[in-house]
Amino acid sequence: MINLSEWALKHRSFVIYLMVATVVAGLVSYYRLGRDEDPPFVIKTMVVAAAWPGATIEDTIQQVTERLERTLQETPSLDFVRSYTSAGMTTIFVNLKQATRAKEVPDIWYHVRKSIGDIRHTLPTGVVGPFFNDEFGDTYGIIYGFTADGFTHRELRDYVEDIRSRLLQVPDVLKIEVLGAQDEKIFVEFSTKQLAGLGIDRAALVSALQAQNMVVPSGTIQTGNEKLFLRVSGAFDSEASILAVNFVANGRLIRLRDIAQVHRTYADPPQPMFRVNGEPAVGLAIAMREGGDILTLGKNIRRAMQEVTANLPIGIEPTLVADQPHVVDHAIGEFTTSLWQAIAIIMAVSFVSLGFRAGTVVALSIPLTLALEFPIMQIAGIDLQRISLGALIIALSLLVDDAMTTIDVMTTRLAEGDNKVRAASFAYETLAFPMLTGSFVTAAAFVPIGFARSSAGEYTFSIFAVVSIALIASWFIAVIFGPLLGVALLTKPKETKSGKPNVIMRLFRGFLVGAMRARWLTIAATIGCLVLAFLALPHVPRQFFPSSDRPELLVDLRLPQNASIYASDELAGRLDGLLKGDPDVERWSTYVGRGAIRFYLPLNVELQNDFFSQAVVVAKNLPARERLHTKLEAALAEQLPSAVSRVSTLGLGPPVGWPVQYRVSGPDLNEVRDIAMQLAGAMAENSAIRKVNFDWMEPARMVRIRVDQDQARLLGLSSQAVASVLNSVVSGTPVTQVRDGIYLVDVIARATDVQRVSLATLRTLQVPLPNGRTVPLSQLATFDFQQEYPLIWRRDRVPTLTVQAEVVPGGLPEAAVAALAPAVEKLNATLPPSYHIAVGGVVEESTRSQASVFAVVPVTLLIMITLLMIQLQSFSRLFLVLAVVPMGLIGVVGALLLFNRALGFVALLGVLSLTGMIARNVVILIEQIEVERKEGTDAWNAVIKGALSRFRPIMLTAISTVLGMIPIASTIFWGPMAFAIMGGLLVATVLTLIFLPALYVACFRVKEPRSDEGVLAPAWGD
Repeated sequence: MINLSEWALKHRSFVIYLMVATVVAGLVSYYRLGRDEDPPFVIKTMVVAAAWPGATIEDTIQQVTERLERTLQETPSLDFVRSYTSAGMTTIFVNLKQATRAKEVPDIWYHVRKSIGDIRHTLPTGVVGPFFNDEFGDTYGIIYGFTADGFTHRELRDYVEDIRSRLLQVPDVLKIEVLGAQDEKIFVEFSTKQLAGLGIDRAALVSALQAQNMVVPSGTIQTGNEKLFLRVSGAFDSEASILAVNFVANGRLIRLRDIAQVHRTYADPPQPMFRVNGEPAVGLAIAMREGGDILTLGKNIRRAMQEVTANLPIGIEPTLVADQPHVVDHAIGEFTTSLWQAIAIIMAVSFVSLGFRAGTVVALSIPLTLALEFPIMQIAGIDLQRISLGALIIALSLLVDDAMTTIDVMTTRLAEGDNKVRAASFAYETLAFPMLTGSFVTAAAFVPIGFARSSAGEYTFSIFAVVSIALIASWFIAVIFGPLLGVALLTKPKETKSGKPNVIMRLFRGFLVGAMRARWLTIAATIGCLVLAFLALPHVPRQFFPSSDRPELLVDLRLPQNASIYASDELAGRLDGLLKGDPDVERWSTYVGRGAIRFYLPLNVELQNDFFSQAVVVAKNLPARERLHTKLEAALAEQLPSAVSRVSTLGLGPPVGWPVQYRVSGPDLNEVRDIAMQLAGAMAENSAIRKVNFDWMEPARMVRIRVDQDQARLLGLSSQAVASVLNSVVSGTPVTQVRDGIYLVDVIARATDVQRVSLATLRTLQVPLPNGRTVPLSQLATFDFQQEYPLIWRRDRVPTLTVQAEVVPGGLPEAAVAALAPAVEKLNATLPPSYHIAVGGVVEESTRSQASVFAVVPVTLLIMITLLMIQLQSFSRLFLVLAVVPMGLIGVVGALLLFNRALGFVALLGVLSLTGMIARNVVILIEQIEVERKEGTDAWNAVIKGALSRFRPIMLTAISTVLGMIPIASTIFWGPMAFAIMGGLLVATVLTLIFLPALYVACFRVKEPRSDEGVLAPAWGD
């Protein structure tokens, strides 16, 4: 088989050209790589909504929600269907299994649309929709808010729409959503008593308005040489033209201005509102196309906004509400600094330990490997983001292993008298394939990360991709470029005056021989430490994903579900008052009647609901964020007790909402409520839990109007006629539209304010009869109050009430759920068969994500064992590798406990990847021992010589890895993983050099030679 190192030395000019080309390609690719905050992962959720105006909540559930859910449950790769239904409105979340591949999702959403389209004819008459939102996961990383001083809301909106049109032309802009815009309405308000007194039928009034403003073709005249269009006047263009409408009633011509008031205002009740720093605003949320560079987009948007702002009148002020480009720039800058620090640390280790010449060769392998990595990342579509940058730092610690091993062998052979070419060839012949196997084994350890079929696995996929690319690239650099650099830079090492090894090597040798002699004690002590690590593992804190280090705080305000948007607006205004003037607040934006738009990919988005408001508060820095968090928690509890409030930082990983959640499911709503109350009581007794609340619970008041059907028939009326009159009087009936520029303004006929909001007025409401007369509503109907649920959540067509809570400061959801487990299991055991309590929130998501990783572990083990067998060709040697690999857990548990770091999803990935690193070192050491034995050394001394020979490269790579992790050890996201790898690798490296030789001589029954000369005369090539 071809010796690549020898081939490289025979084609030096071509290899030098490849080195230069690699560096150039790497630099070009680095600047072309996209920049983003988080890696893309598909939110596998689709929203299906439908409306049935006038229906009760029971009818809406049975006739609309149930029909839609039955069909949606046939969706391929469906995980579960979750819905919330209110009177006349249903919203269904179609959630796919985490294992669903991203490329399959668009076809599944097409299947959903087609399936619902096929059953649309079975829905009740009057149902509007269904509507589909399969872009639920779009991220709007740049948000501007526009406030106006001295301008109307309509004037402000006109300017904002013009700006939107301009920004849509900016490259890489995918879409722009308008936030907080209030549609204009023209209200035609009349007095029901006056109409009744004049004998005017409201239907005649509505018909007159519709007929005059109708758009219908008037015909076209074709002559011999031209075409003439006929246009009929009468279309409404203002409130004045509506007031001028006249119609005939009871033989009289009546003008609308004589019986009604016409005025233009905004939607009543308001649509979801948006405020910036407490001021009413209209916002623009900008989403970037997939694969774009957020930094470049940010620069282009800023440039366009500077041009736009220069032309805005005084009084209209844009405010940058969400600035993802700045966040990404700052994050990439910090990670790039960490990357350079890691490079500097590893280079320093190389220079100090190997000397200037050998250290230079190893140090040069780093930029060469990175230069080879970046083009492959660009081809694979991997951007520079949180995960890939952290993976690069992890890869840095691994990519010097092969170079160090190659240079160490070359140095040893040069010291033994080989020439440079022979030394390079020997390094390839003896260790190239063990190194390649080790690289494959290390990469295989990352397979669970790359192929975990879950949102968390998709989120962290680039760890596997980046590290695997680096490992394979580093091998090629080590066997092709490394020997060429070694031949150019290395010289024969100078012999020491004494000819003996240094103090460290003598101490290590003495400790090694002692461990081999006391092999069973060494093995027993190591196994004992592993058992202790397993016993201590439950005491390591558990955490799914940590909080983000961004300065934002989310403040959620949730009123009872029957609250109006006016109540939410008043509550949000009081929150604005708390934030105004606070020295820790940089800026804030408030969403009333809805949650914040997805400005951050892992955000848990709350859909439109009148009872919900959310503020995004940007603190000046992280310490300010923590102070602000504490202040807001106390202020909200004291000053806004009517709302369920939550102050939280942004999370990392897939969104989950409240950290502690339990779902109570069952067929009967009242029974579900009772169980939920018992569960909430048990949760409230736990000191680790606070703010226990429900996603729905409280029934709301309802006015039941009972129509006397016999009396109604005698009067020529029906329930439909009564409902139509009530709707037109109370809420108003859209009768036509005024075409105003790019807007369509609804014209709505309704009663005056006094008559619309008074129950007493409803009793005297005049209902028109077919004969032209009117009767009061109280003559044919009675009124009473009842209760009904304003909102009902269901999961897989079963009513489901979620009991949710926050953990105490410093606590973790996993620990809280573990503490509650006995009480929840006890309650679950007492429930009827149709009722069940299930864990949700962080713990459920963590369990599912970890299960997706562990599902791939058997395949990973098969790959690793196969690779090891290909290299070792021996079951006994395979056993040695598999026996050492778990020992890294000793260091993992010790490091996490010592530094109080949680074993989360990312740390778990670090533990899995650690197995490959350990296996690689073990394989190389075993191969070295076998090389020594093949050269004629007895087994005992072969073990000693092999361990001594591999001591320096194995220790140097371990030290390089540990020190290279220091820059990211303090970060929130990567810290637990860094400590897990640092602790595990340090302990495993020591055990590889001490425990493995002891295990080797025990397994192969190697005895120490009786001759002192045989024991004391190893070769000191190092």
